[in-house]
Amino acid sequence: MVITKPRGTKDILPDTVEHWLKMEQHIRTLCAQFGYQEIRTPMFEYTELFQRGIGDTTDVVEKEMYTFDDRGGKSLTLRPENTASVVRAYLENKLYADGGLTKLFYMGSMFRYDRPQAGRFREFHQFGVEALGESAPALDAEVVLLAYTLLETLGLTDLELHLNSVGCPNCRAAYRKALQEYFRPHLEKMCTDCKSRFERNPLRLLDCKNEYDAEISKDAPNIINYLDDDCRTHFESVQRFLTAAKVPFIIDLRLVRGLDYYTKTAFEIKYLPLGAQSAVAGGGRYDGLVQEIGGPAIPGIGFAVGLERALLALEKQALLKSNAEYIDVFFVALGDAAQLHAFSLLDAARKRGLKAQMDFRGRSMKAQMKQANKYGARFTAILGDDEIAAGIVSLRDMAKSEQETVNEVDLIDKICNEVDR
Repeated sequence: MVITKPRGTKDILPDTVEHWLKMEQHIRTLCAQFGYQEIRTPMFEYTELFQRGIGDTTDVVEKEMYTFDDRGGKSLTLRPENTASVVRAYLENKLYADGGLTKLFYMGSMFRYDRPQAGRFREFHQFGVEALGESAPALDAEVVLLAYTLLETLGLTDLELHLNSVGCPNCRAAYRKALQEYFRPHLEKMCTDCKSRFERNPLRLLDCKNEYDAEISKDAPNIINYLDDDCRTHFESVQRFLTAAKVPFIIDLRLVRGLDYYTKTAFEIKYLPLGAQSAVAGGGRYDGLVQEIGGPAIPGIGFAVGLERALLALEKQALLKSNAEYIDVFFVALGDAAQLHAFSLLDAARKRGLKAQMDFRGRSMKAQMKQANKYGARFTAILGDDEIAAGIVSLRDMAKSEQETVNEVDLIDKICNEVDR
């Protein structure tokens, strides 16, 4: 029986890797423009980091984490998201020491035990940014703008930016009470998850996907009516900055995000043609997270983009054009002596920066020429015993179907000149 990949994972094959590389390069270029530097954190952390950082009432912590004990009895978890890990690294390595703004970005695998479906995997890849050390609403707007610019410059249209404020612990206390009073008469008919969240985290009731619960939540109190002066002013300022940058947005008073650490600004960017899985980016401010995992009171804001879902959106919009990199020269060797000779020329070609291949099985000339076509070779260099004896190579321009004889010592220079031209 053939061993297959685990459910919810995906092989990224050579014909699609080029799409990933292009998107990753686009991300790095954009982050450099916005002043964000790359950080790489471990794929697993102590479980406590996510329990404290994400919140033990979230679906991620309660249901979706891959958690195990190591041989020393320590509980470890494959990272289900990367904000908590970046903040941990920020603290542990004292990146806050200069007291300024620290702007970081990451790309990598995340892991959640979730029901696999289009654009959702158990191992998935995220790009995200984290900006730590500044609470100004202009920074919120810049972070949102970076996420929106990324998707827009990849070529996506039909984007919707949804924006909300989830307040702060001060104003959320009254809102929490108002939500409980509203949902209490309906609680008996609501799902098990909502019954569990009712006492621990009633804001999550607004995020339930159960049809009955979602219908009930439509008339629930809006947090905008409970924001204190500071949160209200902050939210209004974020909107002004986004308007100044000509970024369209929709105020979405039901947007609460799924993680406990969010404060004030919360946002999602949706690619509408994806339907139920339309959210391709999301994030918000998390001013209490650094303290929650043992650090000083340092504000922060960030977002993450699901790369699989972004690629799905690009595919849906027919933006994944294949630009296969063809090789410069394929060496056709006829006979053992020629194969040894061709191997030496192959090495010399690569050292000059050419993309070069050869046949290793000593097949017929017809089979080797077919292989050269498969590689999309611009030139084939043909060697046999007669060519070796005369110190020449038959060089064929595959596009023009023209062939000429070239001195072996001049071969690599000629190919390089033709490629450069």
